Amino acid sequence: MSVWPRRALLAAVGLFMAAPIFVIAGVSINEKRALTFPPQGFSLGWYGEIFTDAGWRNALLASVTVAALAALLSLLIALPIAYALWRRTTRLGRLVQLLGVSPFVLPPVITALGALSFWITTGLYGQHVTVVISHAIFFTSLPLVTLTLGFSTIETEMVEAARSMGANEATVLRTIVLPMIAPYMISGFAFAFVLSLNEYIVAYMTVGFTLETIPIKIFNALRYGYTPVMASVTVFFVLIAVLVFGAIARFGNLPRLLGAWSDGD
Repeated sequence: MSVWPRRALLAAVGLFMAAPIFVIAGVSINEKRALTFPPQGFSLGWYGEIFTDAGWRNALLASVTVAALAALLSLLIALPIAYALWRRTTRLGRLVQLLGVSPFVLPPVITALGALSFWITTGLYGQHVTVVISHAIFFTSLPLVTLTLGFSTIETEMVEAARSMGANEATVLRTIVLPMIAPYMISGFAFAFVLSLNEYIVAYMTVGFTLETIPIKIFNALRYGYTPVMASVTVFFVLIAVLVFGAIARFGNLPRLLGAWSDGD
């Protein structure tokens, strides 16, 4: 296949995949309170309602808070696992790594039902902390993968040289290991944050309606009729994802964070 037909095919596939976003974006600026596309009139008032309406504003704050805490906790869970595997690969370490990846590999409804059963058994069902812990466990595989890539880029000669000069393990970790894997920690946090921000099933199963995140708020609002605010929130979340990953691409080496090697490596 020549260059131009290949480009045309890729462009067609890209447009097909982006078409739902274009439709939602068009609906979000609809002047009337209706699910119509192309939009009838033009209004950005629905975007303002995300922040002016107490219900949507609280749901947005809850989503951001849960996503940030869950991403941080997932990073703290993945870091020692990846570090232990980097120091010494054992069967037990591989088993722990498999357990770290398994929640994300399984269908979300299976993980959600498991979390529901666990929190009901412990008597903590409905507590806000349960969704943070559940999301952290669910998305641990994301920082685990990026951190594993990060540790694989560390040259063992550099570590051995530091040890030969009298540096203990804590010094090596603080001065060599952590600075070198910092970009991978940031990318793992970003992946977990964005996905937690949009996750519905696990959040619904663990807190029900006691805490309304944006996905739960959208579901609840649908019971009372459609409003273009739902489309506005969707576009807003897409923009957040674009900004987060755009910042990583701008200030970091995105291909290497995704596992690619530069020519000099």
